[in-house]
Amino acid sequence: MRLFPVRLSSIPKMLDFYSQFNPSPLSIKQFIDFGQNACEKKSFIFLRKELPVRLANIMKEIALLPDNLLNTCSVSQVSSWYMKSFEEVLEYEKAEPTHDNLQSFCSALEHIRNRHSDVVQTMAQGVIEMKETENGNVDSSMETSIQYFLDRLYMSRISIRMLINQHTLLFGESMERQGRHVGCLDPACNISDVVKDAYENARFLCDQYYLVSPALEIEEHNSMDGETLPIRTVYVPSHLYHMLFELFKNSMRAVVEHHDQDKCETLPPLKVLIVRGKEDICVKISDQGGGIPRSQTDQLFKYMYSTAPQPSKSDLHTVPLAGYGYGLPISRLYARYFHGDIVLLSCEGYGTDAIIYLKALSDEANELLPIFNKTSSKFYRATVPTGDWSNQNSDMNTRQMNASGPKRINGAL
Repeated sequence: MRLFPVRLSSIPKMLDFYSQFNPSPLSIKQFIDFGQNACEKKSFIFLRKELPVRLANIMKEIALLPDNLLNTCSVSQVSSWYMKSFEEVLEYEKAEPTHDNLQSFCSALEHIRNRHSDVVQTMAQGVIEMKETENGNVDSSMETSIQYFLDRLYMSRISIRMLINQHTLLFGESMERQGRHVGCLDPACNISDVVKDAYENARFLCDQYYLVSPALEIEEHNSMDGETLPIRTVYVPSHLYHMLFELFKNSMRAVVEHHDQDKCETLPPLKVLIVRGKEDICVKISDQGGGIPRSQTDQLFKYMYSTAPQPSKSDLHTVPLAGYGYGLPISRLYARYFHGDIVLLSCEGYGTDAIIYLKALSDEANELLPIFNKTSSKFYRATVPTGDWSNQNSDMNTRQMNASGPKRINGAL
């Protein structure tokens, strides 16, 4: 059928409608199973319902932000991107899955993905703009609310990009069906290869800045009977690379600066241990970069904290995320997206161990998605308690993830 643009007057009503529904989290196994027997019509039918739900859920939370943040130029821009994308997806709400509509839908998803490519940097700039208007006087309650919101916004963004990337890679005109990859998933991801790739690129940057960099040592241990090395798993290599690259950059900077006083000293290497257990696959990066005071460890995962200089607006697109302090918190979101985690264990005066946890079984690696409901608004009016959505181990997080909502509308992968 022919596509008709959605009337602007009906957008608020559609936003209210779709925000009633909870997103449908998928597991890595479901992504793989569907991708290996990919049906474009089924994916189209699922996404034209699921994407509006995920967009509407997070758009409702954007609207709850304090006015002094919501009204900044940058956050207004992000809000308009989400509104435009929501409107474009709704054009396919009742469209028949004809060849032309399927092609048009795939093209629309690519435009939406490109439109949202700068969401992280633009939202970060909005926070900076808010701090400037408040002369830097942002109280702890406001900081906690912003931390809570950004965790949810960026997790939602990761999940939406995952859905879009899978569809466009499997069915897009420029699809590359090379090797064993299923969309952006690798069913036999060699973890040590991703480690080496991330290390080499981080080392290149380190050499550029410091003219020296620490070496890499990798050790693997597989505790599962009958399985050999190297350790492989089903995962999104680009997600794992993002985490490793950020951790390597931090470790290299710490090692070089900590050992800078003795120019003749050989830098201690970065040691990576990859272990496969029954439940988890652990990737531990150990450095001798002097460690972090325990009082600062939690700060490193806060968006409004950074040890690097804040970038100027002219550097916004040339040095992605540099100076915003967003590298570690977003890396942890990538890990938590499929129910993994990133943990820092530090010995002040010596060094730090950074551990990435991944689910060993693909059917247990389910998407961790923020859910909007009536209780969400209270987190933007008062200080969020210690146990909240962003703390995976808390009881409140479990309640938030399992919050009751209307029955899911039809359509599933």
